[in-house]
Amino acid sequence: MVKKANLDFWLIIKIVLFFLLAFFLVYPMFNLFKGSFFDVESGKFSLEYYKEYFSRSYYFKAFRNSMTVSSLATLLTVLVGAPLAYIMTRFRIRGKRFLAILIIISLLSPPFIGAYSWIMLLGRSGVITKLLSYIGINIPSIYGFKGILLVFVLKLFPYVYLYVAGALKSIDSSLEEAAESLGSTNIRKIMTVTFPLIMPTMLGGALLVFMTALADFGTPMILGEGYVTMPVLIYSEFVGEVGGSAGFASAISVLLVLFIIVVFYLQRYIVNKRTYEMSALRPVEARELKGSKKFFAYLYCYVIVGLATIPQIVVVYTSFLETNGPIFTGGYSINSYTTVIRRMGDSIQNSFIYSIVAVVIMIIVTLFISYLSVRRKSFSSNMLDTMVMLPYIIPGTVIGITYLITFNSRPLILSGTAAIIILSLVIRRTPTIIRSSTAILYQIDPSIEEASISLGYHPAKTFFKVTVVMMLPGIFSGAILAWIRSICELSSSIILYSGSTKTMAVAIYVEVIRTSFGTAAAISTILIGSTVIALMLFFKLTGREEISL
Repeated sequence: MVKKANLDFWLIIKIVLFFLLAFFLVYPMFNLFKGSFFDVESGKFSLEYYKEYFSRSYYFKAFRNSMTVSSLATLLTVLVGAPLAYIMTRFRIRGKRFLAILIIISLLSPPFIGAYSWIMLLGRSGVITKLLSYIGINIPSIYGFKGILLVFVLKLFPYVYLYVAGALKSIDSSLEEAAESLGSTNIRKIMTVTFPLIMPTMLGGALLVFMTALADFGTPMILGEGYVTMPVLIYSEFVGEVGGSAGFASAISVLLVLFIIVVFYLQRYIVNKRTYEMSALRPVEARELKGSKKFFAYLYCYVIVGLATIPQIVVVYTSFLETNGPIFTGGYSINSYTTVIRRMGDSIQNSFIYSIVAVVIMIIVTLFISYLSVRRKSFSSNMLDTMVMLPYIIPGTVIGITYLITFNSRPLILSGTAAIIILSLVIRRTPTIIRSSTAILYQIDPSIEEASISLGYHPAKTFFKVTVVMMLPGIFSGAILAWIRSICELSSSIILYSGSTKTMAVAIYVEVIRTSFGTAAAISTILIGSTVIALMLFFKLTGREEISL
């Protein structure tokens, strides 16, 4: 009887989860796909949207731009992040923990804040631009391809750093010692032993960089000035000033999603063929550097981390300067903050409420999906896990469009409400919690649950009273990271928000577009401060000083 009750309980949960994912993920994606093949006015099947995309070089140029800047950013982040990870894990660097925390903070802060900060430094009226112009030096414009690439590299190299650092820590020292005993030089040892071992992990980090750069909306929108990428093109076509075309935007979105899925599974295929299981019974100990090697190692680490931290420093500093629109008039004050509280207090409140409600829903969904995928493995459980992870690789602008198309008419009208933003956050950020909760569930011995059931506890009661309690550390750590990403979300919110549901990220974007740099800096500082506090809470609860992605 216990077994039957157990089966019925989890069967009901599985059916409910499939229904929710079908309605809030599959159905919207189907509408997006369908909308790209049917003319909006006549309602008849048509390939005109795809013909229009491939017939005009302007549209295909956006794809080429996205590929160029994303690919080059991925290459440069590997060239920057991998050596940094090697130096930080293999050698004793003073202030290493502080540097690692700064790297994580720079990673979790919104990317469009980096774009805005570099405009204040290297823009046409930027501090550094003016300073150099006084001595007769003219520097290249921060706008366009070069500026977008700069922001992407400094923002995204932490992904490669974290992946590679984790892989290096898992290599047993005996492997490298064996290479040294056979006469390998340090460079040869790295290329023939260390590099092949970390290659799959490094490819995983590189893929994450590529996907993130490809899907980013805020940075190219703020810095682009004619350098149009796919997310910007999708947004522009959907909300165009002369009547946006939802059908054409849907066609572009479908092409982008299909491309991303192909790249994602190609990378997984390559990585799975070259995956190594490593267990560092005796990890490599960090050693002291001397002479010029020590100087250049310190210089490299502190310069790279310093450049990545500059946007946060600039934003906080300028938030206390007197401003008049885009002009800093001199002197210090908190006028920007008072203006933000008076004019944009609702946006701050909305961000906190939406992200908290979304995280609560994510936790509930995650608990059930993680348990089904780990404890009750089956084809349907694997399908459920795959479905919930799919939005992880779908750009936010695409999610925003699918939701606005789907929930702007019956059977469920949500456009313009807080609910549509919260649901988009849940769909996009649940994968952040799934992996951490699944990992900790693998560490819990199933016999503990079996003992509870054998003592007469109902399976459902055992799940909530025993299993969930033991999963809480993994759940909370993932939930904090999901909350940070939710409160910084721009790409989907910029499409879904209305006057009463504006969030902090949207407010920052609007202020930057209006060149109201003082208020943009003030609300950005509030957002960065919230991120740092949440991150410190994560370190406190987990007892760690690093995050896993």
